[in-house]
Amino acid sequence: MSTHPHSASTTLRDMIGLEGRPARLSESALILIDFQNTYRTGVMALEGAEAALAAGARLLERARAAGVPVVHVVNDGGAGTPYDIRAHIGAISDEVAPVAGEPVVVKEFPDSFHATELEKTLAGLGFAPGGGGDLILAGFMTHMCVNYTAQGAFKLGYRPTVVAEATATRALAAPDGTVLTADALQRAALTTLTDLFATVVPTVDALPA
Repeated sequence: MSTHPHSASTTLRDMIGLEGRPARLSESALILIDFQNTYRTGVMALEGAEAALAAGARLLERARAAGVPVVHVVNDGGAGTPYDIRAHIGAISDEVAPVAGEPVVVKEFPDSFHATELEKTLAGLGFAPGGGGDLILAGFMTHMCVNYTAQGAFKLGYRPTVVAEATATRALAAPDGTVLTADALQRAALTTLTDLFATVVPTVDALPA
């Protein structure tokens, strides 16, 4: 059955009866993905990175105040790359830097669960896979590591919620040669997630306490 070109189709989540409620912060684990200096300057600088980082810092502050587990994820691209975690360019930004007791998981693929200690780390914090635990995700880049980490979480049985204002991406060339703006890619990535893999809330303040 066709739909009107200006009407939204039913989501896959609705079709299979998945909950649409966002995670409650006090009952969740927070995963901060690739909030690295990589994305604030140079070749990988993202549109809206500073605003997203500020939102991530507010989200982290709320999580710490609520006493919920926080896990930091960083992408290690190796020496000499914008993702060199041993250099300032690849370090976690000061605004969201981990404190004592907050684990840091190192990854090399967009899905933070792939070939990492993230699943084991979460299980040790009381969020075992398959149990339907709530995870709150934020970080960089929306269309890449946030997207694929949400998918990885979903496939393991978690219930991920993404905080939109605490994510950002960049403009890319589309296959037809046109430029897809950062805003368009941001909206498309978040919309893709809401079809099946995650609930998305627009702001930090929209998260239930």
